[in-house]
Amino acid sequence: MVVQTFFVWISYIKPMKTKFLINGQTRLFGEVKVDGAKNAFLPILAACVLCDGVVELENYVDLTDLVAMQDILQEFGIKCQSFDGVLQVDCTNVSNARITRELSQKVRASIFVLGAMLGRFESAVIAYPGGCNIGARPIDIHINSFKKLGAKIVERHGYIYCNSKDMQAGTVVLDFPSVGATESLMMCACVLSGKTVLKNVAKEPEIEDLQNFLNAMGANVSGAGSDEIQIEGVKSLHGARFCVMPDRIVAGTYLLATAVCGGDVLVKDAYARHNQSLLSFLKQTACQIETYGDRIRVKADKRLSSISKIKTLPYPFFPTDLQAPMTVLQAVSQGTCILQETLFENRFLHVGELCKMGAKITTHCQSIVISGVETLYGAEVCAGDLRAGAALVLAGMQAEGYTTVENVHLIDRGYKSMEEKYNLLGAQIKRIEID
Repeated sequence: MVVQTFFVWISYIKPMKTKFLINGQTRLFGEVKVDGAKNAFLPILAACVLCDGVVELENYVDLTDLVAMQDILQEFGIKCQSFDGVLQVDCTNVSNARITRELSQKVRASIFVLGAMLGRFESAVIAYPGGCNIGARPIDIHINSFKKLGAKIVERHGYIYCNSKDMQAGTVVLDFPSVGATESLMMCACVLSGKTVLKNVAKEPEIEDLQNFLNAMGANVSGAGSDEIQIEGVKSLHGARFCVMPDRIVAGTYLLATAVCGGDVLVKDAYARHNQSLLSFLKQTACQIETYGDRIRVKADKRLSSISKIKTLPYPFFPTDLQAPMTVLQAVSQGTCILQETLFENRFLHVGELCKMGAKITTHCQSIVISGVETLYGAEVCAGDLRAGAALVLAGMQAEGYTTVENVHLIDRGYKSMEEKYNLLGAQIKRIEID
């Protein structure tokens, strides 16, 4: 489903300007550990607004998006501090807050806080959210769903004004299995009196993780991972300690990096069930894949074969967040691939940059046709969004000569110290500050 919007990512804190300098044609060998999932942490942090007590979240890394979400939580009087991979979230003094434009524009996931606010307070005011400019991620699904449960919502002057005094448990059928709307409704409904049933919901593993976190705090939620979630409302939620799932998109990026560059890498804290579609495609390319519970090993000792057709779709199918790095793999594989993006209309920001490096890619509406070349060539390129930036790093590691990737602050939103992780596997990447 491709739709239009005007959301743009704007941060009120000017990020430090840095770029990557990559010496290419390196193969990757060794082991790498996957950090906690950004897309699981964000809704879980928002759900902390519902809590009376202290939450401790394991597997934490200070990605810029997670730091931005903590800035939002501080507006509610919530105190956050991290130590030894654990984020402590003290929610003992939560109070209602107005989420201003400068805060909500920092991170798209600020919209999750709306669901938690409606569950905790009788009113909520939040500015329209920001995020990567990859196209439409409409919040009308969120708003219409809250209205079905009785919320009164007015949109005016860039703000969303909500009143949840008359909200009641009920049945909501989503028009589209939106991940964000599913998660927002789960937060709101878990403290509504009665039983709420959510149908046609998203099935992502991050939604299961949110369910498990809410239940650890005393909620009664079931069905996450299927297309129907049932929620029995409780009066309040308490503190808990919870280990957040590893990042399946980061894991997938490591797997694709090894396929692109060649080598033999064991990815630790990576679950095959989270990336079944990707693994299926990699096996088609002649990659050697071995799985061991929470580890995946990938070996690529020759030029791989193209996949004839790839389409991005909601989980459990191929994820849009891996479309850009998959494009790099197809760009250096033998054969031709047609890759269709069905979720966002502005997610080919990497294509023009890859063409600067010698890739042969043509764009046709929401599809690209990729004719594989033996190698890419170093060039000066610029990340247009988080996943496009990650893809350009993969391209730089495979390319002949030196590549510079600008807008590294976008990559830092979802990948912690990417250059250090790849360098441990044999890459040659330097982070350089720009004057």
